[in-house]
Amino acid sequence: MKFDLCIPTDIRFGTGQIASLDTLIPPAARVLLLYGGGSIFKNGIHQQVRTALGDRAVTEFGGIEPNPAYETLQQASVTARSAGVDLVLGVGGGSVIDAAKFLSVMIGSGDDDPWDRFIDGYDQVSPVPNGAVLTLPATGSESNPVSVISNKTRQLKLPFASQSARPAFAIMDPSSMLSLSTRQLQNGVVDSFTHVLEQYLTTRVNAPVQYGFSEAILEVLIDWGPKLVEDRSLDACENVMWAANQALNGLIGAGVPQDWSTHMIGHAITALHGLDHARTLTMIMPSLMRYKLEDKLAMLARFGRRVWKIDGTDDRAVAEEAIRRTEVFMSDMSCPVRISEALNDFDPDALIRHLEAARQTSLGENADIGPNQVRAILKIAA
Repeated sequence: MKFDLCIPTDIRFGTGQIASLDTLIPPAARVLLLYGGGSIFKNGIHQQVRTALGDRAVTEFGGIEPNPAYETLQQASVTARSAGVDLVLGVGGGSVIDAAKFLSVMIGSGDDDPWDRFIDGYDQVSPVPNGAVLTLPATGSESNPVSVISNKTRQLKLPFASQSARPAFAIMDPSSMLSLSTRQLQNGVVDSFTHVLEQYLTTRVNAPVQYGFSEAILEVLIDWGPKLVEDRSLDACENVMWAANQALNGLIGAGVPQDWSTHMIGHAITALHGLDHARTLTMIMPSLMRYKLEDKLAMLARFGRRVWKIDGTDDRAVAEEAIRRTEVFMSDMSCPVRISEALNDFDPDALIRHLEAARQTSLGENADIGPNQVRAILKIAA
């Protein structure tokens, strides 16, 4: 086992932690406060943030989409430069925080249209610092280096990663979840769940610590996800928020093969149809697991026994039951597990063209999922 792991984000977890902004951000900082559709004004988060920022110079930019648009960030970049911004503060869910990270690199690049440069790798750019105030747990974006950005002009949705763009700090106040819609909570739980599976259900290696952590996170999401949707208790908020962070902060993926083919296919569906990211994942993942059953058999059987507590000595039977129970869990969270449950006009050819344009034609932990394999998966998922 060999890996590099650095998770330097300063995490402040718990009710009332938004006040920590006053100690985390230098008094002379010029802050760009980035947010989405305006829910932070309704739930009181905006007022808490502004109070904590005190007399600091703050420029606000709202309207970040659920799938953040590159074109919107170009506008934000112009605004930030004109205000002399030296710190970007994303206040919202994973999309806003993704946008804040990407924007911090855009500002550092000195270029308002760096898309083509960034596709070839943007880790060489020195971004301005960014921080996060998380209101919707799902992506772990508040302490990881990844941003997923949609380019409407090119009809592409792509992931970008830069260790230098990892948030300097993350405020995680579980009470901020209490005002979220049921759909948002459902999406957050299943999104986190699939993040773990993309790193866990791959080729088996010598990583018992990572696997044990992954299983614990999955069990928490299975136990507490439905409770969160049903009763919105603070206990449920705390457990799901922390599980979502741990699912994708880099820890459980250290030293293990990773898949991410479900995510790349899901990104293409969102780019083409505008469907919630989490729901594109549930539409694809069970079918991909069935298609790759033989390759993933050892870990699927472990998943069945360790997480779903399935008895049996036949690995294949245990694996198949684990897939079925996963599908039931996703359905119980009111998410589609077939394409036809959410889309009536799905075109596999258009999806393949998107993957080809995005240079995503060798997917999976073994880079063996190309256009023909994607078609077969989509046929199962239909």
